[in-house]
Amino acid sequence: MAPSCQRRTTCRLCGSLDLTEVLSLAATPPANAFISHDLISETQPIFPLDVFFCGNCRHVQLLDVVDPAILFENYVYVSGTSPLFVKHFEDYARYVLDTFVPVAGTRVLDIGSNDGTLLRFFKDTGFSVLGIDPAIDIAAQATANGIKTITGFFGPETALAIKADHGAFSIITANNVFAHIDDLGGVLDGVAALLEDDGVFVFEVSYLVDVFEKTLFDTIYHEHLAYHAVAPLIPFMRAHGMELIEAVRVDSHGGSLRAVARPAAGSRTIGNSVAALVDLEVKMGLNRAETYRDFGTRIDVLKAELSSLLRGLKEQGHSIAAFGAPAKATTLMYHFGIGADLIDFIVDDSPLKQGLYSPGMHIPVVPSGVLYDKKPDYVVVLAWNFADPIMKKHQEYTRAGGHFIVPLPDVNVH
Repeated sequence: MAPSCQRRTTCRLCGSLDLTEVLSLAATPPANAFISHDLISETQPIFPLDVFFCGNCRHVQLLDVVDPAILFENYVYVSGTSPLFVKHFEDYARYVLDTFVPVAGTRVLDIGSNDGTLLRFFKDTGFSVLGIDPAIDIAAQATANGIKTITGFFGPETALAIKADHGAFSIITANNVFAHIDDLGGVLDGVAALLEDDGVFVFEVSYLVDVFEKTLFDTIYHEHLAYHAVAPLIPFMRAHGMELIEAVRVDSHGGSLRAVARPAAGSRTIGNSVAALVDLEVKMGLNRAETYRDFGTRIDVLKAELSSLLRGLKEQGHSIAAFGAPAKATTLMYHFGIGADLIDFIVDDSPLKQGLYSPGMHIPVVPSGVLYDKKPDYVVVLAWNFADPIMKKHQEYTRAGGHFIVPLPDVNVH
């Protein structure tokens, strides 16, 4: 392995050495490593994508850790480009305010705050907000847009510096980042140090129940080091002075977990939702290594179905493009062997990705107008969690005879 990728030997939640490989996906470059035209002749480095199961705490995780500076300092994903995510974060902020009723005007910190979309809703409600994010350009733009954002990674030392400058926080959030961190214990220690006695830490992550239930294997990529279930989180939280008090399922990213924790000495009660999801996880067998080996077999069935469909269409002379260049597309395309021999171009609405080329495969990423200029016969929706709004928005394409292919959770042609 290259020096920029190191394999850890212990579980990142409990420190156990009892780790078993349960799933091996195709090695890929970093999922968001889009490149410019002048680099397309170069071969990008790829890293292992092997999934391990902890026999002690039952946590599911990657052990190969790519240097986070490679993954995040030049990040190209921004929340604000998706109207669905803007609405999701508005509802998210309302949930926190209505459920936990923080004192008006107190402080809110968002870890991995991206372009500040979530924090803006708290700010507009009268709260003092602060973001922290390692993506240099995105953090600077968020600050310029009125959401003060520290550029960097969050950890215990950063937490102490923030507390010295700003004091304690009544709400700390971390959305789609709590799975990205190798030193989760250090981050949780930092959260515990910053929270007010009656404060709450709220985070959303892709939920292992949904990943398994819907065969959403493409949510496995190097940024996502942890695949969270509720049961392993309970003792992990307690080991770091926190208590999990709510755990609810939400629809984002194909199915996510919204978890809420308080300081161990806090007075907020533990809701029934925590035990309910632990029971569900046990019933699904998520506490057994063999469950994930069966998961690999299901992935192979999907691979055969989609690959056969696309190669058959290509052999018949049809043109094929793709819609959406999310991080998960890198895993799907590499593991299923779907490259430039099948896909002519990828449409994406993010200006940060347009004009670039996809990680490793080097397929051009273009604006949606190209869909109507080139008129491909079929379009694979790689951003499958947005398939319905994408197809609704581009009915003109289907009325003209085009077809959308949605690859997950099941292969469907529209």
